[in-house]
Amino acid sequence: MKNYFNCFVIIFLVCNITTAQTSNDTIQVSTGWNLIGALTTGSIPDIISTEPPGIIESSFFGYIPGGGYYSADTLKRGSGYWVKVNQSGILIIGSSVPSNCGTVVYGGKIYSTVIIGSQCWLKENLDIGTMIPGMQDQINNGVIEKYCYNNDPNNCNIYGGLYQWNEAMQYSTTPGTQGICPPGWHIPTLTEFQALATTVGNDGNALKAIGQGSGGGAGTNTSGFSALLAGWRDGIGEFHNLTVDVFHWSSSEFNPNEARDFYMYWWSNIIGFGNNYHFFGMVVRCVKD
Repeated sequence: MKNYFNCFVIIFLVCNITTAQTSNDTIQVSTGWNLIGALTTGSIPDIISTEPPGIIESSFFGYIPGGGYYSADTLKRGSGYWVKVNQSGILIIGSSVPSNCGTVVYGGKIYSTVIIGSQCWLKENLDIGTMIPGMQDQINNGVIEKYCYNNDPNNCNIYGGLYQWNEAMQYSTTPGTQGICPPGWHIPTLTEFQALATTVGNDGNALKAIGQGSGGGAGTNTSGFSALLAGWRDGIGEFHNLTVDVFHWSSSEFNPNEARDFYMYWWSNIIGFGNNYHFFGMVVRCVKD
């Protein structure tokens, strides 16, 4: 990408940030790379949406004379940025774009939220409960139990806890149950995860935090979902694939031994839906009732 951008340096410096046609806070963009001017200052997930949804497939790249290109997480009014889209459409920039539904204090931690389409999600993986060793099963003992990747509490602080399905559901099998989520929130059904994917145009990169994944799987976080490649715990208590993939539990059961999940990989923008045995340890991301 660096070599590609070098051929545009002269254009960027001599232009007065020429953009495609704009109307109010909208910019027409074409398939491939587009140079756009920011009309509003703000965090990208807070001020950017697209029509159709999910067409952005890169970070926004600003340019510093003498310093080169950088990946921006905030757009500044009056500055220019390169962004790549996978089809023609409209970029909508404006502070009026709904961004969140407040903060949630739960278990002594503060969680941010993000509105994506008609849904409001916690912006972090859930981290609630008492850590137990990976070799030990979580049980119905009235205490929420969690695994931390490699039995390291710091990994729970960063990536959230890993939970067996029954523990996450608090031993209910009802789709959409609260489970270990905060009051007023619940563990998403498979249908709710599918709606999330549709809203972002089935682009996993739009859901991944910046810095998660690389190449064709590099996160752009244009949705603000901020997914982390948190890895998982297998049925014999071993941990796998931190920074490689992530599997989120849904509250939809596949059969008496397995439940449906929602996953993403580091190398691709694929959004996948599968099923895993209840005894696997995976992350939980809550959605508002």
